[in-house]
Amino acid sequence: MTGSVGQPFPALAINMNQPSTLLHWSIFDVTVANLVLIAVMVVIFGAALLLPFPRGHREEPAAAADGDAGGHPAAALEPADDDTAGMWTSRVRRGALKALPPGKLLPDRQPAYVASWIYVFGVGSLAAFGVAIVSGFALALGGPDWWHYNSVGHFFNSLHLWSVELFMALIVIHLWGKFWMAAWRGRRAMTWITGVVAFVFSIVECFTGYVSQSNFDSQWISASGKDAFNTVGVGAFFNVMNFGQMLMWHIVLLPIVLVAIVGGHVLLVRVRGVAHPIDTDAAAAKGRGRLRRRAVAAAAAAPWRGPARRYDILKEGTIAGVVVLALTFGLAGLLSSPDVPPVTVATWARVAPADFLATAATELNGTSLSATYGPPYNNGTGSVQHLLITPQTWFGVTQPLNAAQDFVIRPLTTLAPDDRALAAALGIYRAAPPAQQLKWANAYANAVTKVKFAGGTPVVPPAADGPVPVMMASELTMARTGALDTDLLAQRQFYGTNYTKPLLFIGDGAYFASKAQALNLTGSQWGVMNETGSYPGQPWLWLYTVWYQVPGFSTSANVDMIAVYLTGLGTILLLLIPFIPGLRDIPRLIPIHRLIWRSWYRSAPGPPASEQARPTDKSPTDKSPAGMA
Repeated sequence: MTGSVGQPFPALAINMNQPSTLLHWSIFDVTVANLVLIAVMVVIFGAALLLPFPRGHREEPAAAADGDAGGHPAAALEPADDDTAGMWTSRVRRGALKALPPGKLLPDRQPAYVASWIYVFGVGSLAAFGVAIVSGFALALGGPDWWHYNSVGHFFNSLHLWSVELFMALIVIHLWGKFWMAAWRGRRAMTWITGVVAFVFSIVECFTGYVSQSNFDSQWISASGKDAFNTVGVGAFFNVMNFGQMLMWHIVLLPIVLVAIVGGHVLLVRVRGVAHPIDTDAAAAKGRGRLRRRAVAAAAAAPWRGPARRYDILKEGTIAGVVVLALTFGLAGLLSSPDVPPVTVATWARVAPADFLATAATELNGTSLSATYGPPYNNGTGSVQHLLITPQTWFGVTQPLNAAQDFVIRPLTTLAPDDRALAAALGIYRAAPPAQQLKWANAYANAVTKVKFAGGTPVVPPAADGPVPVMMASELTMARTGALDTDLLAQRQFYGTNYTKPLLFIGDGAYFASKAQALNLTGSQWGVMNETGSYPGQPWLWLYTVWYQVPGFSTSANVDMIAVYLTGLGTILLLLIPFIPGLRDIPRLIPIHRLIWRSWYRSAPGPPASEQARPTDKSPTDKSPAGMA
């Protein structure tokens, strides 16, 4: 196989670059690749529920002195020193050691009920996250585009792609497991919330990575995704078609935030520990009604005093890292990564010249999608969406676009000094009043639908279109040579990484959408989830994409706004599950937790261990060994 510029890549055992296969069901068209990925995730989750977990060394609770998670006396952690006790530094250190002693940060024991494969997906997702960061660093060594033409760079890109796919798959499975454990119980709501926030930021991180690739996939996702961002006003300052901006978000801003959130989540797990098996706390509670609910909550939040197992957290992390590395290298070597070359104005004009001319005519007469779009590009109303409010108009025009001037007149002006015929035609056109210009442009737009080509030169039926045919013939020539691409990017200062104008121009034509349709990337095909070729894309975006498949929504002029609002509502509900009656009770009503903790339910001796963990045993601030992340 070859890269986008003909550079040979290593031969692959499986060619994944052919268009994916679509399956149709009800109102949905879904790619086989995404279904396979989802099926693999479900199989992994099911296997983790059913496969027996290795039995470790079990220890009954010991009457150890109060102290850290390893049973060491608390006094040993902080030497008394009256001279420094009042210092800010001493107070912060004592508070940190009290909340998170070394035995919790690096535990060597865990509760005996932590004996299920479901628990390994937390550390597995952390390992995949680490591989994604390291492979991203390696990919950045050669710059933002070297992987398109260098086989070594392409391999690094493949490593990065598959580590990200593993990270997202594992974090989703981890989220599934924690939901069915009702892991927010016992004052662990913030642990759940930070986990969901980390998942949401991971999606945004992945999205910015996709749109900064500078290939066809990134072009289509950014050109399509802009509508969702624009309709809620975000597009005014978060321009997904500015690949340079997206790259900076992807490699600088979002990773810093994501690492901080993930770190906070892990620390909360270490501080609060993992939730006790469902029903053990209820069995230990006394009273009725509100008193019983309070007793159950107190028991769930109390430190664990039951049997424990030895737990080597560093060994587990090392094994997880090795497994993730092996999977990543295997997938990268076997399947590589997709890289369909981007569409340029030059390729468009060469492959579909009639579509190019027809599109340029609509730019000139002001009827194209971009010309009538509205904020943040211009003051049109063609794509302005409204549901009670219209945030798209709040920030006004922040990325100015005049379709006729930017896509036709200004580029042709750069050619006029060397082309007398074009200079004369431009002079006539500019000297005419706006009403006459519009008549010429409309006449040409009607006539160009019957254009013929003689030796590559467009022949348009006679019409009252004045100098426009000469202008458009020169526009086509300029586009075919690549000069129009250069001109549209040269309108930006410094480096040409902002592809807003070229993509808006290309997106106004039919060629771009037809190519995306052939690659199964359009909205009716769950496009934002899909990847070019037979590669899995981003199935974790199903909650956003599903709204475009719903009858009624799919034909609404406000579908982007509907999708954003409903996805936002779904995300808020996911965040607030610990506080919403009914939703938070689902794990109790559907006893999947019985599979997760089946070894505990089978072997728990005597009264539930949580009865030994009643808050009367110790002060509420005392904490015990935490389980896995």
